[in-house]
Amino acid sequence: MRITISNLIINTKIKKNTLSAISPLKNMVKKIMKSTLLNFALSSFMVISASSLTFSSQVFAASTPQAEEVEPEKGPHRGRMLREDDFAIELSIFETGVPPEFRVWATEKGQAIKPEQIELNVKLIRLGNQVDDINFYVQGDFLRGDMEIYEPHSFIVSINAKYKGKQYKWQYGNFEGRTKIADDIANAMEITTDTVRSASLTQTMKVYGTLTLPNDAIRNISARFEGEIKAVHVSLGDTVKKGQKLLTIENNESLLSYDVKSPIKGIITKRFAHSGEQTKGRDLLEITNQESLIAELAIFPKQLDKLTDNAKVTLNINESKEQIQSQIYQMVPQVRQDQAKLVRAKINNLDGKYNVGTFVSAEVEVATFDVPMAVKRSGLQGFRDFTVVYAKIGDEYEVRMLELGRIAGNWVEVLSGISVGTEYVVENSYIIKADIEKSGASHDH
Repeated sequence: MRITISNLIINTKIKKNTLSAISPLKNMVKKIMKSTLLNFALSSFMVISASSLTFSSQVFAASTPQAEEVEPEKGPHRGRMLREDDFAIELSIFETGVPPEFRVWATEKGQAIKPEQIELNVKLIRLGNQVDDINFYVQGDFLRGDMEIYEPHSFIVSINAKYKGKQYKWQYGNFEGRTKIADDIANAMEITTDTVRSASLTQTMKVYGTLTLPNDAIRNISARFEGEIKAVHVSLGDTVKKGQKLLTIENNESLLSYDVKSPIKGIITKRFAHSGEQTKGRDLLEITNQESLIAELAIFPKQLDKLTDNAKVTLNINESKEQIQSQIYQMVPQVRQDQAKLVRAKINNLDGKYNVGTFVSAEVEVATFDVPMAVKRSGLQGFRDFTVVYAKIGDEYEVRMLELGRIAGNWVEVLSGISVGTEYVVENSYIIKADIEKSGASHDH
């Protein structure tokens, strides 16, 4: 199958008013491209080869090769051969047992040249015009670069050599993990970016539990003096105020009537009294105040050492979108049969929308720390054996291999591999990955 979008080209120089006139066409292109690129990302699961899909270079990334490139000549050390007349050097990135570095061997008419006879400088011009200036010193039968070649190995290589008074110059591109996408196309594909920054991160642990009542939430109402119940002024389910009249009772001894009033605000949750009955020392009503509830959360043995006193907690009740902030104030001393200990956090329920017995999930804070660099986890992708984000410089995107630290919610600490202030892709980074994989850029030494 061959898909061609040559009839759906979006000219990146079209003015805004023209683009608005063809917005239906643009939306169609967006849908086609988005689904096609997703197919690229899933190519290992598909029968259709990703190489069979063709894009107009004006529609998508400029990294798509237009012609098959000639494989560069390799030397005996698997480095790149660079020749001029009878003089040749082999430039190799060596990384066995050491951080990646340049090593160079030189020949004249096929015969090895002593390395001390050569002056050599290599400049690596990276995306954004950052230049690594590498000089060389003699080691054994080769020249060794004086600095590490850090990832990504994606740059223009500019070589200046001097031998027997003659200058030799070479330059070539060595790109990997890089692609180019016009900004209007990136916007249409909803590729969004953020900047690497310092952050205050909070680690949490997930726990579960249920809503219960506080110990003082229930009042059982009985008569102070035994007698006959003359009137019950409330019904099951009624909301009562503190001091509200609940019952009228006639004292058996004095035959005088008195009122029983509510000691708290709440709801009549049980009723055992009816007119004409004797009180007989029993409970007549039950009143429950549900304005405050308790989230009882189960903490299992492996989690206990992470728990701190008065830890902050974010509660989600019955899988609703609403989040409630609270704090753990108490740990139940007993252990349940499943070896979990219960901790308690209060919930305001003045509006009465939460009910006892409802399931609760919670994120309990276990650590808060400041880091000099952090990125959003939504931007992370895999590239070779690395976890990467895609840095954006102008309209070009390139991998940044990250060394990651602690994870905290939607963020992750970055230890190295990128700089503060770098713009990087946070949403739909899979599109960048798919286009880079489509272009076939390799890790060439």
